[in-house]
Amino acid sequence: MTTETDTAGVKRLFDTGAHFAQVKARRHPSMKPFVVGTKGRQEIIDLVKTTEQLDSAKKVMETLAREGKTILFIGGKVEIAALVKKAAQEIAAPYVATRWLGGTISNWTEIKKRVDRLADLHEKEAAGTLVKQHTKLELVKIEREKKRLEERLDGITTLAKRPDAVLIVDTKHEKHAVKEAREAGIPIISIMSSDCNLKEVSYPIVANDASRETVRMLLSDLTEAFKKGQVA
Repeated sequence: MTTETDTAGVKRLFDTGAHFAQVKARRHPSMKPFVVGTKGRQEIIDLVKTTEQLDSAKKVMETLAREGKTILFIGGKVEIAALVKKAAQEIAAPYVATRWLGGTISNWTEIKKRVDRLADLHEKEAAGTLVKQHTKLELVKIEREKKRLEERLDGITTLAKRPDAVLIVDTKHEKHAVKEAREAGIPIISIMSSDCNLKEVSYPIVANDASRETVRMLLSDLTEAFKKGQVA
């Protein structure tokens, strides 16, 4: 039975274009139950089910916050990367909003060494010790190393250990991150369209993952749920 709340939730999603899926030829077999029809060549997502999934994911986010868990936000697609970064920063969460750095989860020990190296360079730079201890040529090389590390480690410099959960936008695009999280047994919350594999994810939210407005709204709902858990 559909309530007024459900209807309002569906309308919110519909207004952002969340119902637009991929063309049928690109649909992953696991997504068949979430498609309710077609418009032209494009399939249409069942937003009633999406609303239910979003509610479940919000409860998970709230619980993770209440327990003091760390969530790593992941989404490097050009059209949504800035949204992923902004959402993560709102709750001081680590993020990867560029190309996935292999080993971020599976070889965390090695990645942590690079994070520590970058922190060390920043500390020495602030204290003025780099200038005192190195030649001009060495300083040029160190600056190049620092910039390279900053580009690769941008959003994970605050990550002290492997994350307790990951929030991924488009699991097909982020297949390497998905693989590492699954192998490590880390729960995956995901905003994903019909070309993704539903079975790879612990808490799916099936929606148009190419729509900036859809992704913005869903990330906002999820971060608000996390904030609620932080003050509970």
